[in-house]
Amino acid sequence: MNKDILPSDYEAFLQSIKARVQQAQFQALVAVNKELIFLYWHIGRGILERQEKQGWGTKVIDHLSEDLHHAFPQMKGFSPRNLKYMRAFAEAYPAEQFVQVVLAQITWYHHIALLEKVKDEKERVWYIQKTVEHGWSRNVLVHQINTDLYQRQGKAITNFQSSLPAPQSDFAHDVLKDPYIFDFITTGEDTKERHIQNALLAHIQRFLLELGAGFTFVGSNYHLVVGDEDFYLDLLFYHLHLRCFVVIELKRGSFKPEYAGKVNFYLKAVDKQVKYPSDNPTIGIILCETKSEVKVEYALSDIQKPIGVASYQFTTSLPDELKDQLPDVKQLEKSLQKVKESIEGEETQ
Repeated sequence: MNKDILPSDYEAFLQSIKARVQQAQFQALVAVNKELIFLYWHIGRGILERQEKQGWGTKVIDHLSEDLHHAFPQMKGFSPRNLKYMRAFAEAYPAEQFVQVVLAQITWYHHIALLEKVKDEKERVWYIQKTVEHGWSRNVLVHQINTDLYQRQGKAITNFQSSLPAPQSDFAHDVLKDPYIFDFITTGEDTKERHIQNALLAHIQRFLLELGAGFTFVGSNYHLVVGDEDFYLDLLFYHLHLRCFVVIELKRGSFKPEYAGKVNFYLKAVDKQVKYPSDNPTIGIILCETKSEVKVEYALSDIQKPIGVASYQFTTSLPDELKDQLPDVKQLEKSLQKVKESIEGEETQ
């Protein structure tokens, strides 16, 4: 059919159908996943009960696996190993209602990772809630577990309780963590702050993942003019949920009290020159290699602007088999310089 004679609203109608089909497909996947999780829990509970009452052993589970494979050859989830995961799943979560309402929101592969890596029930539930909230894939979930996000979240030292209204102060405090793990870059003892900053920018997706959900990148070495003098912020972000700009200053070595005064000045400048009237007050984050909690608390105690201080860690060495696969900081800086020169060349054409 000739597209020239199609009705004027045809394209919009087509797009609306596509959207509905995609929504229906997603809802179908969610429904299938929910039923699968509940099925696995029921199987696991049945195995658990029979092991406790009748002493079922490994041979019985192996036989059950074979019989289920013969009965349902199209299904691949009845291996002896997966049946044991089902048993562990039912043992870890005995409440049926909790399984239906909460646990069925994430995939079986997420649950396997949690059962393998997280033994504390409270911690597992926290990771489940965060996975649902942020839509983490299984790989992202495993990364967050391996970097011990549960123990790091909300651990930065801040003055948010005195500088921000509730409940924003609590939310902002929970957004920060300590320490931040930059295990995707390598560096040495003599690496300067700007080299680390360049490396973070070269791995911006991993950097944003470590910062957490809600951060969007605005710029590096962000230029401000105050009293006819130039100032450059290390990194400027905007947080979509907090509805505010976030200034990040990256420092080598240990925290110094004067860092808080400098960031306080930057926050005042951003609030006056960059922030929109509808935005919340700008927040500052000072990242240092180490910090004294007493010094940080003293430094932040009389500052009116909201500032948090956290430490960061990175990889100082790599296994020999990986050294040739990842660029060092100097190579990253050269790559960034080439990109910059390329952009500048295009702008002059």
